[in-house]
Amino acid sequence: MQRWSRRKPHLQLLAFLFIGFIMLTIFYNESSIQQIHEDSDQDNHNQKIVYIKPNVPRNSRLRAPEILDRFSICNSSREYSGKKIMWVDPTRESGRRWVSDTEKCDVFSGKWVFDNISYPLYKESDCPYMSDQLACHKHGRPDLGYQYWRWQPHNCNLKRWNVTEMWEKLRGKRLMFVGDSLNRGQWISMVCLLQSVIPSNKRSMSPNAPLTIFTAEEYNATVEFLWAPLLVESNSDDPVNHRLADRIMRPDSVLKHSSKWEHADILVFNTYLWWRQGPVKLLWSTEENGICEELDGLGAMELAMGAWADWVATKVNPLKKRVFFVTMSPTHLWKREWESGSEGNCYGEKSPINDEGYWGSGSDLPTMRMVEKVLSRLRSKVTVLNITQLSEYRKEGHPSIYRKFWETFSPEQLLNPATYSDCIHWCLPGVPDVWNELLFHFL
Repeated sequence: MQRWSRRKPHLQLLAFLFIGFIMLTIFYNESSIQQIHEDSDQDNHNQKIVYIKPNVPRNSRLRAPEILDRFSICNSSREYSGKKIMWVDPTRESGRRWVSDTEKCDVFSGKWVFDNISYPLYKESDCPYMSDQLACHKHGRPDLGYQYWRWQPHNCNLKRWNVTEMWEKLRGKRLMFVGDSLNRGQWISMVCLLQSVIPSNKRSMSPNAPLTIFTAEEYNATVEFLWAPLLVESNSDDPVNHRLADRIMRPDSVLKHSSKWEHADILVFNTYLWWRQGPVKLLWSTEENGICEELDGLGAMELAMGAWADWVATKVNPLKKRVFFVTMSPTHLWKREWESGSEGNCYGEKSPINDEGYWGSGSDLPTMRMVEKVLSRLRSKVTVLNITQLSEYRKEGHPSIYRKFWETFSPEQLLNPATYSDCIHWCLPGVPDVWNELLFHFL
């Protein structure tokens, strides 16, 4: 008993130390768990989306952001911060069909019918404003079949083009196309469709500039084109010198362009092709140090569409101004997509695709879904001209090699015409005339 009692103090000391160790361990673990939760909360806080209000005029007392041009550069670059464009309500979504609610049928769903009696609606040689980029017959195209196709919707008819009626719709108004070279092609088509009934001394065309204007004195009307390929301000806003390796844009501002388009009565917008040419550099209006962020084309396009949609949502009264948005124009760069196992592209094609529902890689479905999401929130403020599917069938409608090229081709390229064929733009008369028939239908 005596020996046992002598060991007891040692056991008590060991027990005390053990209990202390356990308590310290528990306290440390609780502290660690708490810190993990705090760190996690902090991470979640850091990942919270920051919404930027677009199209905010700069206070004159503050240094306004420098206007972007083809000489603009980024002083440095960093990863995309995750900022989003805030317009109307950034969390609200609503469904909408891409067909006017007043339509009894879908005029965008149909087939192409060969019609060499009613078409073409004008002759290439009769339009003094024809572009050398689109004048395929002038530049040697031997077949003219591409001019004779009429779009026939299923179960209904497209309103027949009437030049006098169209001019009456435009009397005293400004019709403006805003966008890239594909939208410029639609503008040239419209001018060619309209100009024939205007005496030569009563019509005029301003010199090529960011804003080019066709004027018809008799109707006190203009048909205009504004070069704005990204819709928002960018370093590619020069209509001639815009082939730049790096695209730089202000994702939160259309103010530079909207100052020119805001007074138009009818606006026709497009954008798509330029977003498929690699990542885009973002220079926010609030950035004063020239630091750019870099984002993929689809993400950058969504930001630009948000800034554009903010202008439409806040500035457009549908009773006074009509706004149209033209969906993406398809390309035909890979012949194997409509003819399995084949090489080449649109070069040599002479007839449309007959496979109803055909869809090639030149039309990007994620982009279409993003655009539909944006436009659905604008509801009645925008009429959608969904030209994508109907244009997909027209693989033979591109200029291919039958246009003016400003670059010089190597002997190897000349021996293989498919290597330099233009399978992006469209011959005139041709597919863009139908886009304008759709515009006329909805007006």
